[in-house]
Amino acid sequence: MKRVRKQACEEAASRIVSWMLKGQPGDWGMDIDSWDWNPGVGIIAILEYYECSQKPEVLSDLIKWTERNRHQSDKHKVINSMAPFTIYPRLYELTGNPYYLNKAIEIGDWMLKEAPKTREGAFEHTVTEPEAFSEQVWADTIFMAVLFLARLARVTANNKYGEEALVQLRLHFKLLQDEKTGVLFHGWDCGRSNHMSAARWGRANAWIALATPMILQDLRGMLNVPELLMERYLRLLRGLKTYQSDNGLWPVVVDRPDYRCEVSGSVGIACSFIKAANQGWVDAEYRAAANLTLEQLLDSIDDNGHVGGVSGGTPVLPSEEAYDAFEIRSTQYGQGLALFLLTEYLNS
Repeated sequence: MKRVRKQACEEAASRIVSWMLKGQPGDWGMDIDSWDWNPGVGIIAILEYYECSQKPEVLSDLIKWTERNRHQSDKHKVINSMAPFTIYPRLYELTGNPYYLNKAIEIGDWMLKEAPKTREGAFEHTVTEPEAFSEQVWADTIFMAVLFLARLARVTANNKYGEEALVQLRLHFKLLQDEKTGVLFHGWDCGRSNHMSAARWGRANAWIALATPMILQDLRGMLNVPELLMERYLRLLRGLKTYQSDNGLWPVVVDRPDYRCEVSGSVGIACSFIKAANQGWVDAEYRAAANLTLEQLLDSIDDNGHVGGVSGGTPVLPSEEAYDAFEIRSTQYGQGLALFLLTEYLNS
């Protein structure tokens, strides 16, 4: 049975990657050839798939992607557009091309010295669109920018990048974690000292739940992880586990079982469960919970590799109800999060 499931995961992952790389030019959701967080999540996941599959054509596709799109990388220097750089440290290791390392160091130094921060010292969530979210902290930032810093720290063996990554993790947990339930709010307004709509949005929880073990893996042996940070992370996983629906998915707002379930946040959370189980941080119940999500995911992937049930790109919305009503669409980040779960299962 496990062999059959693994084969299904391998076939689904291959279809997903093909669909992602094909892209849909001009469609914000599926256009892979832009420099922003959406395709950034996609190519980070494709790199993860390459590490698992070792298919040379996948690595070649990633290198071609950077060659096609590197001219866009300086167009917007904002936190959300840091995501594509996350693959650069590893591409440097795989290719020896100094461009990847030099550019990564340039961007890492910009983040440390120039990227806007809130009064608490957290990265302000800046975006490529003509919108400003002054003094706002979003959960998304940990995956979109802080993961890059951890990978840069590992490749350069420079603690300054890793130390900032840990600072940002600590601050985001402090500002976003609901002390009562352990799960995370989508955002925090430092100026108004509130969580805005106070929605415990599923994908916000997935960004941090998934990125944290990846960040800590990169920093292993370099820096000591604060005990309080690990305590907060495990509280997050415990809280999320209590809100999983019987079908294996999570509602679009995790503590609202009356809302529809959403695939991208669910698979990101499930992937974090497997990563935590592989580290010995949680028991086998979490792996079993992730297996339920995996079955739902496999049913959500069509013959072309398109992942269904993914909500659109979501700023901090004005109400919980707005999250439930938000559009469903095909996206690179939805494909990518699904690919993360499939790849993690294949690695286990």
